Amino acid sequence: MEQQETGQVRRGRKTSRRSSRGPREADLHLKVPYIVRGIPPYDIVSEEGLARIEATTDRILAEIGIEFWEDPEAIRLFREGGAQVTTLAEGKWNLRFEPGMMRELVSTAPASFTQHARNPANSVEIGGGSVVFAPAYGSPFVMDMDRGRRYGTIEDFRNFIKLGQMSPWLHHSGGTICEPTDVPVNKRHLDMVYSHIRYSDRAFLGSITAPERAEDSVEMCRILFGSQFVDENCVVIGNFNTTSPLVLDRNTTAGIRAYASAGQGSIILPFLLGGAVAPLTIAGSVAQCLAESLTGCALAQLVRPGAPVVLGSFISSMDMRSGSPTFGTPEPALGSILYGQMARRYNLPLRCAGNFTTSKLPDAQAMQQSMMSMMSAVHCGANYILHSAGFLDGLLSMSYEKFVMDTDLCGALHTYLAGVRIDEDELAFNALAEKGPGEHLFGVAHTIAHYQTAFYDSDLDNNQTFETWSEQGSSDMATRANRRWKKLLEEYQPPDIDAGKDGELRDFIERKKRSMEDAWY
Repeated sequence: MEQQETGQVRRGRKTSRRSSRGPREADLHLKVPYIVRGIPPYDIVSEEGLARIEATTDRILAEIGIEFWEDPEAIRLFREGGAQVTTLAEGKWNLRFEPGMMRELVSTAPASFTQHARNPANSVEIGGGSVVFAPAYGSPFVMDMDRGRRYGTIEDFRNFIKLGQMSPWLHHSGGTICEPTDVPVNKRHLDMVYSHIRYSDRAFLGSITAPERAEDSVEMCRILFGSQFVDENCVVIGNFNTTSPLVLDRNTTAGIRAYASAGQGSIILPFLLGGAVAPLTIAGSVAQCLAESLTGCALAQLVRPGAPVVLGSFISSMDMRSGSPTFGTPEPALGSILYGQMARRYNLPLRCAGNFTTSKLPDAQAMQQSMMSMMSAVHCGANYILHSAGFLDGLLSMSYEKFVMDTDLCGALHTYLAGVRIDEDELAFNALAEKGPGEHLFGVAHTIAHYQTAFYDSDLDNNQTFETWSEQGSSDMATRANRRWKKLLEEYQPPDIDAGKDGELRDFIERKKRSMEDAWY
């Protein structure tokens, strides 16, 4: 009953809306820890169609198989789990699975789980009817309207964490928000994980670029949360990419094993470029994506039954004239909605889509493509939506302006996902009855009671008359976003952290850095 009541509060407008200017600016942390969906996910394919996709996935796994590289322990686990193993060469194996076997292997995975944040009020539920927004991930470049496009630094990395922490519309701190290229490759994961811990009090993603970096991420969480708490709860998640088509390399499989053995979460995400590493048809891409993601989820279950996993999908299209990836196009949006149906079929949490675009500027193309992709995530039933803010340039660049433009859209989606409540107050008969036909409703009691919270109030939209807008400088949204992110960083205050744990974390990082020479590749 307590959880049900909490969900009702999260769906209520008063907890997800703020009053107009003044209190709105003063309380930037008034938010919900995650969205509880008030509208159902959208189905576009019949039961017969879903069964045919699942049968094709089973056929891929049984007749073509999945190739594994340089991880004998993963091979041992799958062989004992019933897979047919064929050695291809030293360090390479092909694994095949009988139809239905993969469904059985992932049956121990939880349909929903909690990822705990260091501030318990910010812990998130991943799965079921929950929706969690997180920033974009993995860009080597950053850009803004003042300095243009450049390689990301640790300062940029921290800035984006701070901007995420300041947004009431994001729920998760994310992971590699941008690559801090001024820190050695073999050491930057320590600074990135620490930055999430220090500059945010939300849940975050750990490192996945090498198994030992995954283990460092878990160890830092043991310092922060305590070893027993980490063993019994999910506090960190790794976001793992397969090597499409149909390959899992050692960095991926050993990383999944590291997180799963500690009871921590894994997102298994094929990055499918249609026509290049996947079929250019949506049904074919979904079948392949499911085969790859389920294989990673199954590995986590073989390591530790019940380990949290998230079924992932990054289906993208391609410009067939140039070979360039395209994002925010309609076919992958349909793929996300279809993949959501498959995730529900397997009863697994889902990650897919986000605010995708290939635009090089935070312009109309950027937001048009982002809206197409983000709405597919909303309607497919995605539970964890990475890339919710900042994605630009085909994910090569993280944009300061687009970050706040995207979080503004995320705010609107809080209201959209809440759905429509039907009760006497919402039906508002008295609003019409108070004055009767032909009279405006500006001053009636119902309007006075609700005018501050009735509609989503954007931080960036300009709804003035043309004359007023022109007199005030004729600024476009990107210009307003430029002012906005600077103001947010000026107002940022770091969340409190236990001084003793902070000291332990710093000592751990210093010891680890001293133990190895810098590596820049």
